[in-house]
Amino acid sequence: EASAADVAKLIRQVREDKASAILLENVTNPRLVEQIANETGLKIGGTLYSDALSRPEGDAATYIDLMRHNVSTIKGAILGS
Repeated sequence: EASAADVAKLIRQVREDKASAILLENVTNPRLVEQIANETGLKIGGTLYSDALSRPEGDAATYIDLMRHNVSTIKGAILGS
């Protein structure tokens, strides 16, 4: 769990870096990212797979699928698509 000071620092960094979006990870609680998005007015640009694959029918069923999905998600978040 991030402390209030940690959250404030993250919000400050997001604003200073002029981030265009923030991303979720598939294995973490989305509350912190949602709070940062609300505080900064940024959109959540999607979910990245980091420590686990998806189900076989999902977007990241294999390592190659995971990498393709993550690259596509990051690209879409940066370009706003």
